[in-house]
Order: sequence, then structure tokens, then C-alpha cells
Amino acid sequence: MTKGKLLIVDDNKSIISALEMLLQDDFDEVKTITNPNQLPALLESGLYDLVLLDMNFTAGVNTGNEGLYWLSRIREIRPEMEVVLFTAYGDVELAVKALKKGAADFILKPWDNEKLKATLRNVLKLQQSKKEIKKLKQKESALKSEINREKHFIIAQSPQMLHVLNLVRRVAKTDANVLITGDNGTGKELIARELHRHSKRSDEIMVGVDMGAVSETLFESELFGHKKGAFTDAREDRTGKIENANGGTLFLDEIGNLPLHLQPKLLSVLQNREVTPIGSNKPVPVDIRLICATNRNVTEMVAAGTFREDLLYRINTIQIEIPPLRERKKDIEAIAEYFLKIYCNKYRKPCSVISEAGWSKLIDYRWPGNVRELQHTIEKAVILSDKKELTPDDFFFNRTPHGMSDIFDGTIGEMEEKMIVRALQKNGQNLSAAAEKLGITRQTLYNKMKKFNL
Repeated sequence: MTKGKLLIVDDNKSIISALEMLLQDDFDEVKTITNPNQLPALLESGLYDLVLLDMNFTAGVNTGNEGLYWLSRIREIRPEMEVVLFTAYGDVELAVKALKKGAADFILKPWDNEKLKATLRNVLKLQQSKKEIKKLKQKESALKSEINREKHFIIAQSPQMLHVLNLVRRVAKTDANVLITGDNGTGKELIARELHRHSKRSDEIMVGVDMGAVSETLFESELFGHKKGAFTDAREDRTGKIENANGGTLFLDEIGNLPLHLQPKLLSVLQNREVTPIGSNKPVPVDIRLICATNRNVTEMVAAGTFREDLLYRINTIQIEIPPLRERKKDIEAIAEYFLKIYCNKYRKPCSVISEAGWSKLIDYRWPGNVRELQHTIEKAVILSDKKELTPDDFFFNRTPHGMSDIFDGTIGEMEEKMIVRALQKNGQNLSAAAEKLGITRQTLYNKMKKFNL
């Protein structure tokens, strides 16, 4: 724990001078003011950890009400701030009132030097412990979410994927930033988790952020965190995803979807290795290993002016390209068998094998949705079949391998999916252009793509 920064508020200049000399070695900084009206601005800066507050500021008034008023204001502006009250006119009733209003302790003038130091040190430790507990709880929440996530393993038999896994294990031992590229559904997140699992940070958490799902208005709050009252809905302090990943790995999925005007903010954090929560002026240092993923050609985006070149250099120390499933047919059978076993157990179905003709259909298909599409195809077949052996008739593909027919007689949901696929193809996978063409927002398009596993 640090020594912390102390703010002293007292209108007696001789007392302030004495306290500065007494406490200068016990704190990283001792700031003094004689006018309590300066308090709000200083508290908003977020620079101070503890306040030593006098209770009387008007000559001839010794009720302590001024101190109680400013105590309430401090608690209103910075609820987590610990306050020690300081007065020459104390009694038991006033002390009880102060403690009920949230004061951490109560010191009478004249003071005992060692007792004053011990009180301030103890209150600072209490405040720092509360902060640490709050951070740990938020990290625990992220960890529970991670633990409850459905786990899948990387299954590889093809030379292409064995090469990727060999590269992963070599790179994982370093702290180099990694950019994982590949089509949707190829398993970029699984590769990111494999990098984390083999890294020096494997005992810490990996925090994932889907950049396509984070709205622009909540981007800073989600990643950097915020202080209570920083904006309308900020009802309490919140630690951002980047700070939650401190000591571990930060995985930014779909980094290519980050709008251009937000890219400098992320770049600044990556360069300085610190985040500043919204509503605070106090940077928080972070130690993270960064892994990013995208299905888009970021180099082409740089050339088109939609992705910053300096951000690409920052995230792309090592690039790992995952080949599409159609280029590694040796993996199709192994992956299909893996999901077949999972879903037969999950749905308590008798099916346990796939016929030779069934395998031919699976292997000959081009799998535009890659591993994710194969997973859902196997799950759907298991759910709908009551036979022990799955045949070609049990496997349904939502998309034809070479385009789509203009005549459609499926459900509204299937038609909607095909319209989205067509719009993305016609607009070179540009989400903003496709959304405009479809007459929906970019966020709605992204949500529908998630729904249809596109």
C-alpha cells in the first residue's frame, strides 16, 4: 500500500504549518487549504485519499455544524473518501453525530503527535483496503463469468492448424501483443485463450471485450471505468475492463469494428499503460498482455483511412492467421466427432455415429460459417434425430456454397439472415455500409450477425 495523499482543511495557519512539518514524511503528499469552499474542486480531481477536516471555520462559532456540513458534502462528492474530523471543541454527542454521518474518526486539539499519526495511518489503510476489496469483487465477478463460460478445446489434425498451434505456444511465453486474424467462426477466441493458458499470466484472468458489441457512447465507461456521478447513470464507481485485466490478459475481439474516432483513446492507453476512469483525473497504471482479433483486413482498412496505422503497429507485434475450415478438411471429422459426443450427452440422444454418406456431405461442404457453423449443424442434427446413425438427410445447411437463389420459400428469420449475408457480400463486409443498405443501425446489424452466427 502507498503512503497516500492527505488533504488538510483548517483555517488556522499556525496549525496547518505544524501539521505539514509533522506529517510530511508519513504521506506522499500533504496538501493544505484554509477555505473549505475549495474542497469540491479538489475532491473532483480525484488526487487525494484522505481528508483531515476542521469543524469550525467562522470566528466565534464552535458548534461543529460547519464541519458536519462539509463532511456531508465530501461524502456526496466522493462517497469512498475517508474523513477524520478535527476540533478544539469536542464532546461525546458531537463525536457520535460525526461518526453517524460517515466520519472515520474524531481527533481533539491539542493533539498527541503519535496518536494523530497512528489514527491517520489506520484510516488510510482502511480506505485502501476498501478500494482493494471493491476491485477484487469486480474482478471476482468477471472471473465467475469466465468460469461459467461454455468451454471448448482446439481440435487440430491438419498441417495448417498444427502450424498455428506451434506458433501459439512459442509466442505465448512472451508478452508480445498478438493480432489473430481469420474468417468468422474459425476459432479466434479459442486461440486467444490458448495464448493465455500457455503464458506467464495463466494464473491471472483473461478479460474479453467484444468491440463490435460495445456501443460508442459506453466505450470509455466499459473499457476505462467511471466514477460515481460522472454521467447520468453512473450511480457508483465502476472498474473498467482494462483495469480488471491488470496482471492478466486483455482480449479485444473484433478490433476492426472500433470506430476511427475512438481509436486514439485506446492507443493512448496502450502506449502509456494507464487508464483514467471517466470523472477522474487520476490515472491508474495497468499491466496487461494484449491480444486482439478481427475478421477484417486491417491493412486494407489502414490504406482506406478507416484504421490508424500507429494502432495497427501497436497491436500487431505478432500476427496469427487462422485458415478457414474449407482449407483444412482433415479437421472437419475430428471437430464434428467432438461436438457429436457433447450434444448426444447434452440432449440424451442415442446417436453416436455418422454414416459414410453423412461424412461425405459434411466434408464436401465449404463451411462459410467455419467451425461455428459446423458446431450448430451437428447440434441441430442431434436435436432433430432419434436414430443412432446420422445420415445426409440429418444435416441442414442454411447457405448454399456458391451464392443464394433469388427464389426463397423459407421462414422470415431465414430470409432475414440471407438478406444480411447478401448485404455484407455486396459491401465488402463493411458493417456500416451494409447496415445503411438494410435500413438498420450498425449495432442492430451486429446483434443480428451474432444471432445468426455470421
